[in-house]
Amino acid sequence: MGSKNNKVIPEIRRMILAVVTGVLILLLDSCIIKYSFSGASIPAGVKTVSIQYFQNRANLVQPGLSQYLTDALIDKCKAQTNLGLINGIGDVNFEGEIVDYNTRPLTVAADARAATNRFTITVRVKFTNAVDPDLSYEQSFSRYEDYDSNLNLSQVEKELSEKIVALIVEDIFNRAFVNW
Repeated sequence: MGSKNNKVIPEIRRMILAVVTGVLILLLDSCIIKYSFSGASIPAGVKTVSIQYFQNRANLVQPGLSQYLTDALIDKCKAQTNLGLINGIGDVNFEGEIVDYNTRPLTVAADARAATNRFTITVRVKFTNAVDPDLSYEQSFSRYEDYDSNLNLSQVEKELSEKIVALIVEDIFNRAFVNW
């Protein structure tokens, strides 16, 4: 009889383990918020994202900047979330426009010439979360990079634009999904 109990006890343990595992899976699956390793917290009902083309409405228009910004935001959302990218309007939607693109003198040298210039890009964004409208926002994001005034903007423009766009895209993404 002792050997019969030795066979039953492991079966009972396996059944209890299976039930506990099933209950944990159900509990974890029903959580309201999904978490990712990027730090993004996305409501569970959000399955798709759409990103509209960001028009360049700045006084100084740099060809290609609109497409570059739009593509950078698409790439960020693809890399940092599991949301399906769709045309049209998704569960969450980004739209906006480039509203400022300029360079200004920042510091003046002793001979009254600019020693440093500041290159700035500003983007106005409307983020709509159809699943949880309280997370929707409209906000402008502005970033800048300084450069030596001995250089012409055209000499540093591509490199600085890429840096600034990366920072702005990070800010847009964080505001939408990390809620800082």
